[in-house]
Amino acid sequence: MGNRQRSIIPMIDVNYKQFSPAEKKVADFFITNDEDVDVSAREMTRRLYVSEATLSRFAKKSGFSGYREFAFEYKSQKLKKRSTMTNVTKGVLSIYENLLDKEYELLDEKQIDRIAAYISQYERIVVCGKGSSGIAAEEMELRFMRIGINIDAIVSEDRMRMQTVFMNSKCLVIGLSISGNTEDVLYMLKGAHKNRARTILVTAYNQEGFREFCDEVVLVPSYQRMDYGNSISPQFPLLVLQDIIYTKYMQSNHCIKEALHSNTLKALRRTLK
Repeated sequence: MGNRQRSIIPMIDVNYKQFSPAEKKVADFFITNDEDVDVSAREMTRRLYVSEATLSRFAKKSGFSGYREFAFEYKSQKLKKRSTMTNVTKGVLSIYENLLDKEYELLDEKQIDRIAAYISQYERIVVCGKGSSGIAAEEMELRFMRIGINIDAIVSEDRMRMQTVFMNSKCLVIGLSISGNTEDVLYMLKGAHKNRARTILVTAYNQEGFREFCDEVVLVPSYQRMDYGNSISPQFPLLVLQDIIYTKYMQSNHCIKEALHSNTLKALRRTLK
């Protein structure tokens, strides 16, 4: 009975290193699965192309007497978790799921590839935003700065307007505005475009006029018009997009960029003498 008091996924996690490659395949399925599927031994051998012996070894290494006990407890915990979850919690999680589904539909991977390339090409990157978008801009600065990118986050109205003067063809300007009508962000994009900088707007509301001063308009999902929408962090769609761009960028010259990131972290931890 002792095993039945434990959460299954953490048990799989802590034992993961001792699994064989075939057992890790089983572990990966249960760690990532969020669907109501048949987890009988017969079905899992067919789905994962593993033997029943592999399922049995996996279950025993995870702390169970065998796969039958593991499968029973796995299904019981999933049913219990869903049945005891409050409507409020379900509502919030449903919105995140909805936003990610929308992100799949909106994402233009070729566009993301272009943006990742721009970050490598331009001498200076400026990302601007206000409020929640400003928080996302500062997060982007922090992440890319750690891998050697010359990037500045601008979140104040006055700085956006003043810095516009210094933008030129060597600059990439990224404006973050979920609403698409943040006056100071649009002002900076228009001025930077006029000065021949490359300009990108990230927004949830598309308008034809954006193409007049933006080289790229990146669309992200909106959490508006959803139940519990006011409970969701407004910068969430921006951070998801940022993670995708960052990952794409890191794929090229991965070793060099990882080394830069590691060295930056070491420098931050080093105690001044």
